[in-house]
Formats: sequence, C-alpha cells, structure tokens
Amino acid sequence: MTSNAAWTAAVSVDWVTVSPESGNGDAEVSVTVAANPSTASDEATVIFATSGKSAALTIKRAEAAVVEEGVLPGAFSVSATKQVNFSQGNLQYQASTGIWRFAENQYDMIGAAAGNTTAEADRATQVGWIDLFGWGTSGYKNKYPYMTSTTNADYGDGKNDIAGTDYDWGVYNAISNGGDKAGLWRTLTKDEWWYMFETRDGAYDKCSQGTVNDIHGLILLPDSWTLPSGLTFTANAKNWTTNVYSADNWAKMQTAGAVFIPAAGYRCGTDVGSVGDDGCYWSSSYYGASGAYYVNFVAYYVSAVNSSGRFNGQPVRLVKDL
Repeated sequence: MTSNAAWTAAVSVDWVTVSPESGNGDAEVSVTVAANPSTASDEATVIFATSGKSAALTIKRAEAAVVEEGVLPGAFSVSATKQVNFSQGNLQYQASTGIWRFAENQYDMIGAAAGNTTAEADRATQVGWIDLFGWGTSGYKNKYPYMTSTTNADYGDGKNDIAGTDYDWGVYNAISNGGDKAGLWRTLTKDEWWYMFETRDGAYDKCSQGTVNDIHGLILLPDSWTLPSGLTFTANAKNWTTNVYSADNWAKMQTAGAVFIPAAGYRCGTDVGSVGDDGCYWSSSYYGASGAYYVNFVAYYVSAVNSSGRFNGQPVRLVKDL
C-alpha cells in the first residue's frame, strides 16, 4: 500500500489475516484468506486507516466445493452426451439389518466369505455382507438381494430392462455411505458399458488389467487423465502383473480419477467361484427370456458385453450422472 503517514489495518473476521497490521509510510501488505469450509459464500472487509482517512478492501470468499459422499472424482463418458462418476467401491448388502453400502475401498470384495455363501433361508439372521447379487434384486416386489434361487424367472421383472426402474439397486435403495437417499445412483446399461470400453475418445488407451493391493481387477482411466508423477500405466496389458500398485500408490491413481473394478467372481446358488480371476459386472439391460447383459474380464481379455442367466450372483458397481 501507499501512504505518507502511519497507518493501521483492521478486519473483524478470523478467516482473513493481514501482515503487517500497521506501518509508517509505503509498505508491502499481505492479505491471506483461509479456505471456506461452508457451502455458502461469505464476505469480509479490511479497513486501512491513517490520520483522518480510511480505505476499504472488500473480500468475497467462494463457497466450498461440494464433495458428494461415495463418489469418485473421475468423469467417464458413457454416451456422446453423458458422463458419470463411479461409486467408491462395489455395492454391498447386509441381510440382517437391511443396510446397503459401498465397499470402503475400490479393491474390497467379499468373495466366498459368509454372506455370499449363506443359504437364503438363513440370511435373515446372519451378519455377513453380500456383494454378489442376482439380476434386479433391489428388494422391489420381493426380488431380494439375498436370493439364491437358480431359476431365472425369479429375478428382475422377467420382461424388460431395469434401467431407471425400482429393480435397479441404486434407483430403489438408499446407500448408507453414498448419500443415504434413494434415486442417487444407477446401474449402467449394456450400451453405456460398451461406449466407455469401445467408443469414447482414447477408449483403448484407458483400460487394462492390473493388480491393486494384491487384488486382481480392471483399471479404467477417466476421459481427462494425467498420470501421477513417479507411477506408470500400460494400456491393454492382458495380464495381472504389468500394472501393479500398492494401496498408497493406488490412492494417487484414484485421486487422479482412475477406477479399479476387482475380479470379484460369481455365485451359483451358494457356490462362489473364480474370485480374483474373473469379473462379471451386471448391466441394467435385459437379454432374452432368461438372461441379462454384463461386463466380463479375466487376465487375458476384456469382453465389453456378454450375457448370463439372471440367477447368477454377480457384483454391481453403481454410477452417478454428471
């Protein structure tokens, strides 16, 4: 500031600091503004005063960015006009409490632990979590997530896609660590999965098998991507051993927008198989009289869209529209 006399600076809020707060004559003054923790904007005024004169500096502080619970940062195109964010982990359900949640980490999966392998008749009292679901088993119209029937007609509505309907897990249910409100999430259609894998700009350079925290799975990079310093990524590696990340290194990849989909296996009745070797993720799209479409990957290939009997227990990864 410019002055030919002694001066002082005063501010009435604690989120603005002035240094120095006084002086005599010209001086370089720093005004520091703390980040706003609120989702509402606010305003402060710094008063510079000298003998008989004053000047005001008005500071407007923008609201804090809203961080949505359970949402990963990367944006993925699933059509020419639509982008989505993925959930922080696979969908999970606890039958004894009726609670839905997302896995804490992207690489978490239940596998053949109690829950996935518990018979339907015993699940009301068991406390294990489930992450392999028959198609359309949101709980709507008695299509329960703990169903173990091997009859395809018992699942979904048996006639149509579940996209946008109450048979979709994310549409019908509140996810406890994903905003805790129904209708915030949804399941990708087969065409959206296909677009992300095959059609979006640079699709083939943004996908590869890999291993995160010793878990095999599929790595997807967002539309806009900058590789974190000190790390490497090889597209279409077709093995579990080229792209290997510790939990700490994966945290950097995740912050940059990368998504990891673990090879969580599948279930038939109460028999769980191929955990760590196979990923079979449901779409919301119906196939024929007894099936539904899903994404399938193993160590040496990725099949963008395949079809399976609706009774198969398979993992679900939800998305949120941008």
